[in-house]
Amino acid sequence: MIDKAALLDQIAADILKKNVCPDLAKTAQRLVMGDGNPDADIIFIGEAPGKKEDETGLPFVGAAGKFLDQMLDAAGMERADVFITSIVKYRPPNNRDPSPAEKAAFLPYLLRQIEVIQPKIIAPLGRHGMEYFLPGVKIGDIHGQVQTIELDGKDIVVMPLFHPAAALYNGRLRQTLIDDFLKVPELISQINRLQK
Repeated sequence: MIDKAALLDQIAADILKKNVCPDLAKTAQRLVMGDGNPDADIIFIGEAPGKKEDETGLPFVGAAGKFLDQMLDAAGMERADVFITSIVKYRPPNNRDPSPAEKAAFLPYLLRQIEVIQPKIIAPLGRHGMEYFLPGVKIGDIHGQVQTIELDGKDIVVMPLFHPAAALYNGRLRQTLIDDFLKVPELISQINRLQK
């Protein structure tokens, strides 16, 4: 039996050992790898930890995280059912956007997380989480729409969603994001039926 939790811990150890993004590591309090079920059907991918995440070592625990929890609840899911992570694993100073070089440095570790978890769905939260999987498209054009990509020789479903923080800044996006989230359980059920 594969110990997925141990494999995920090893990815964190490798980031520390290889000193990935040392400038970010210097200004961050801790590495934020992700949280949730290593056997999750869905993995949510944000951009980078914020202040609260940096303090706690857990992803999506600030205001955007509370909204994420509400949407999971509305869709009949809990954090314990899903896996939540981000591309960049250290908080960028002053919550600035992660740079292309920082995202590129952390990408192999994100891909390893995906390889360990083997989710049925990848749900990028916002454009930073989406751009590797669906390059050259705008989140506003394809949010909530199912895309299939090839990853490591396997087809995987990608369903990009607006970042929960976007709905906090733009009230009009709030219901859109909730509506998109409500599609997730049915999508998981469809994939499960197809895989039987």
